[in-house]
Amino acid sequence: MAAPDSPVTQDELHALVDGELPADRLTAVSAWLATHPDDAALVAQWRGQAEAVRARYGAVADEPVPARFNVDRLAANGTQRPWRSIAAAVALALLAGGVGGWVAHSTSEASANPADVFTSEALGAHQLYIAEMRHPIEVRAHEQHLLPWLSRRVGTTLQAPDLSTFDLKLLGGRLLPGATGPAALMMYEGANGERYTIYCARRTAARAALSYSATNDTAAVRWMDSEFGYAVSGPANRERLLGIAEAVYDQLARPRTDAQQLISKRGS
Repeated sequence: MAAPDSPVTQDELHALVDGELPADRLTAVSAWLATHPDDAALVAQWRGQAEAVRARYGAVADEPVPARFNVDRLAANGTQRPWRSIAAAVALALLAGGVGGWVAHSTSEASANPADVFTSEALGAHQLYIAEMRHPIEVRAHEQHLLPWLSRRVGTTLQAPDLSTFDLKLLGGRLLPGATGPAALMMYEGANGERYTIYCARRTAARAALSYSATNDTAAVRWMDSEFGYAVSGPANRERLLGIAEAVYDQLARPRTDAQQLISKRGS
């Protein structure tokens, strides 16, 4: 057991994120993070990644183990096809431990509500990148190719809504892999450092109005418009987030005479 004043190790940072850090080290590790911003950002990133995995694949841990992975059946067939038994046993262990979401997520997503899966994607991306201190975005707001590039890749005309009435300033955006194709993420930041994101990706879900959902201290407001889904994510302040989402919705719904020109411009 480490002494209360001993240096903080990376294993202890992992234990903190996993909720397994001994109580007698919590004060020391918290003090360490307060004076080591790089480690604090790393911990925040790990927490965001863990929350994204739980939000998207957590239900898999509660699913029944498929009959083909029955342990007795695998043991009975072990002498005939040992390599298949080993592979199946590994898959069984992954499923039982909840990690099987990465193995069977396509099956799980197929049975899930597409709109809910979309919201999980948006929240996962939001939680992952708002924790980044040095590289929260890929292209900065002042770079002229930001919107043409994202619009062309996602396949619809994107705008950067003006959210100055909410004291939010556009930082920039990035391109992400979505479940059904490329997704765009635009990030805004407030005077106090709080961050909000707008997520857009092609979706086959039915057209739907604004819907609010929260996960711990983070929330999202999503809507489905034609072939695309949109989500505004941020701190779980329902009234403020709904107000921001309504402003985004209204601005994105405005007709644009330069829409085709925006998409056709060359980006890098």
